Amino acid sequence: MTKLNKKRQKFIIISLIVPVLLLIGFVVFPAIDLFRMSFTNWDGYSKNSQFIGISNYLSMFQNKDLWMSLKNNAVYFIVHLCMIFVELAFAVLLTGKLRGAKFYKTMVFMPYIINGVAIAYAFSYFFSPINGAFDAILQSLHLEALSRNWLSDTKIINYVLSFVSVWRFSGYHVILFMAALQSIPQEIEEAARVDGANAWHLFKYVQIPAIMLMVDFVLFDNIRGALQVFDIPFVMTSGGPGYASSTFTLYTIKTAFAFSNFGLASTMAVAIMVMIVVIYIIQNKVIHGLLLRDRRKEHV
Repeated sequence: MTKLNKKRQKFIIISLIVPVLLLIGFVVFPAIDLFRMSFTNWDGYSKNSQFIGISNYLSMFQNKDLWMSLKNNAVYFIVHLCMIFVELAFAVLLTGKLRGAKFYKTMVFMPYIINGVAIAYAFSYFFSPINGAFDAILQSLHLEALSRNWLSDTKIINYVLSFVSVWRFSGYHVILFMAALQSIPQEIEEAARVDGANAWHLFKYVQIPAIMLMVDFVLFDNIRGALQVFDIPFVMTSGGPGYASSTFTLYTIKTAFAFSNFGLASTMAVAIMVMIVVIYIIQNKVIHGLLLRDRRKEHV
């Protein structure tokens, strides 16, 4: 090994020491302690806790309100998953030669940089049944028959909250897709056009395969965000009416701080981490399986 390579290797090792130590101190150790705590009945303030085995896990699986909260998380997941195709289409459009593209990019990304609590408060007034702007818009369009109790009707409340979540986070995904699309070498796209590829062929056979790593990241981010959504339902509905709009994370925090059951809350936190990994693996295999099947059909 040359002297230059040794210096380079030494620099890389030194540069990684601090990030690795921070990762161990703020992620690995807390995760291990969280797993340990999930087998106890710690109330959050006592010095000692009692080991109770898998009682918390059995209690979690038998909790009907928690299952309802998880069902509400599924609404966020499905709505955001459907929006990924729209976000990708917007990214393709904005990376093209579109007049006013910079303005549209700013408008798309703006909701993401606004504080989540402020957005939740704003939409609480927007959907308010008393002088709410949305009902006023419907009335001005002579569509007052469509007016509902947007934040108290159990049939639609999670879809309303999901709309707010989509409005806030879609711009982030659009920017990620745009960054990935702009990293594709122009020579590849130009060669495809010379070979007679139209916009759809370019999108399907060049752009999508080239940005699959970013697609995987956005799909993972969708799973993580859907299972960990908290601020929007907490501010806008507090999980109500009842548990109709509660989410898994919201119920976990209530269990810890309202019911002083940090042991059970730790069990729920462990369950969230496991679900994120399992759902991502299943989703990844399904998507890559579909892509592989399409390629086999094309070769046939």
